[in-house]
Amino acid sequence: MKIKLGVIFGGMSVEHEVSIITAIQAMNNINDKKYDIIPIYITKDGTWYSGAMLRDIKIYSDMDLLKRFAKEVTLYKRDGEFVLQSKRGLLRKDVTTLDMCFPIMHGTYGEDGNLQGYLETIGIPYCESDTYAAVVGQDKVFMKQIWKESGVPVVKFDWFFDTDYLKNPDKIIERLEKIGYPLIVKPSRLGSSVGIKVCNNDQELRDAIMDAINYDNKILVEEVVSNLTEVNISVLGNYQKQSLSVIEEVGSKNAFLTYEDKYISGAKGGSKGMASAKRIIPARISEKLAKEVSDVAIKAFRSLNSSGVVRIDFLIDTKNEKVYANEINSIPGSLSFYLWDKTDKNYEELLEDVLNIGIRNFKNKINKTHSFDTNILSNFNESSTKGVKGNKLN
Repeated sequence: MKIKLGVIFGGMSVEHEVSIITAIQAMNNINDKKYDIIPIYITKDGTWYSGAMLRDIKIYSDMDLLKRFAKEVTLYKRDGEFVLQSKRGLLRKDVTTLDMCFPIMHGTYGEDGNLQGYLETIGIPYCESDTYAAVVGQDKVFMKQIWKESGVPVVKFDWFFDTDYLKNPDKIIERLEKIGYPLIVKPSRLGSSVGIKVCNNDQELRDAIMDAINYDNKILVEEVVSNLTEVNISVLGNYQKQSLSVIEEVGSKNAFLTYEDKYISGAKGGSKGMASAKRIIPARISEKLAKEVSDVAIKAFRSLNSSGVVRIDFLIDTKNEKVYANEINSIPGSLSFYLWDKTDKNYEELLEDVLNIGIRNFKNKINKTHSFDTNILSNFNESSTKGVKGNKLN
């Protein structure tokens, strides 16, 4: 009997379209002899749809057609089963039940722990990083703070809330300029290089901050690495065991890899996702630097308690041979299959490993104690609550 696998993608994120690309790539490569693949698409307004047509990327060019023929659904637990139920009509019929979910969402409301929290609440098994790892993997400030405390090398950085800046911009600018130009400004909780700008002076810094504030209320500012080579590596596993892909060197005409570099240039409409970015595999770095990247990648992965397949981006000062962990992508574009293709693992095998890790994590979790059989309210004494302000039991 096949495992009923709900692949969840789309979502209320600026990376919505990127998620669609990644999910369709994955659904086309999951072993359909073992898995019954059920697409679950979340629109930009948060509505859930399911239907076989959602595996065809052309359907997303006509949202009216999609909404007419796909089924609007909700996912919940009923009598020990995870039910995908239609929301339309007087008789809300079950569409199917699910055994497991595969979240393939980038950015806010999907990669950042929100979706994982919902899946945890209803209790359905899922793969990739859990709620905690997803949260710190999406928030670049949390990520840098944990890495720095764990001994993972990171560049000099500072951060602030939008309200602090709007109240006293000169004070924040003065603080940031102590790091030294050039600086790079980033919304803390976005991905795919959205809202990121390099600044060489006061005015560029102010403009970049105001742009970043459009996307997030928490802003990260970092020093720009000199003599920069940008490399990426993918890690597969969980806290118990990890394996590494090849290291890629990312080519870009820009000071950092932009959204256009990643998803638009080199592929009409971005149809190849991250696989379309300019890249050199293996990276043109020394064995010493390659070993350091590999060692730091494992440390960075474990310090965040990541799981499944991730991509970790590194900045290398080639002149001074310094390696800095830049960020982790808990659900990377194209699931980084192009990095594993260069090893002995094809995309189908990579996806099978990710799903098996999710099953193993679920089994590990259910073997832990999460609640106690004792009910402290069984001997509840109503008099003990008297005098408590706002008590609604009286």
